[in-house]
Amino acid sequence: MTDNKGKLIVISGPAGSGKGTVVKEILALDDRYSLSVSATTRTTRPGELHGREYYFISRDEFETRLAAGRMLEYNVYCDEYYGTPLDEMEAALSEGKYFILEIEVNGASRVRELYPEALLIMVTPPDYDTLEARLRGRGTETEDVIQRRLATSRDELARLSMFDHILVNEDGKFHDLAETIVSIVDGTPHDESKVENNPSFAEKFFGNK
Repeated sequence: MTDNKGKLIVISGPAGSGKGTVVKEILALDDRYSLSVSATTRTTRPGELHGREYYFISRDEFETRLAAGRMLEYNVYCDEYYGTPLDEMEAALSEGKYFILEIEVNGASRVRELYPEALLIMVTPPDYDTLEARLRGRGTETEDVIQRRLATSRDELARLSMFDHILVNEDGKFHDLAETIVSIVDGTPHDESKVENNPSFAEKFFGNK
């Protein structure tokens, strides 16, 4: 596109959808894009850097930003805050950047309320069996966590109607999916991926599960 107007793009989807890998590929493909770095109150883990993985801030600072309306959206997980600072997003959009929020569906709902012009894309595996296989393939989560993530995926896909596009992340095709997202952002019609044209997606995804 030739205009210098920034765009807000939300990429969401169930755990195991591969959305993080797709976002990294988009950033490598096109320098117009920048990625939101979330703020969190949890402690830094080995290998993490402030401003790269997260902005690591105190609980008091996080709550001060919340009270001042300077967090776009937030969640509490394991008694720690996670959220999207407004400052970085506003700066990127003013510079004409295409600002990506890789966030959970609850956060996407908040963005839809505040910024109805944002482009919301849900990324999913091809089906429930693939989702479960990916979660188990990580080898890093307990059975309880896996079951909770699978249950959460039902709630997430039940809210599909607030998204603009639903895109399937086939194994080994994350590059193709990244190119598709860039094409959608640039205004190329992709009627086949519009949510309104996929009314039975969730039913097909879960099958008889």
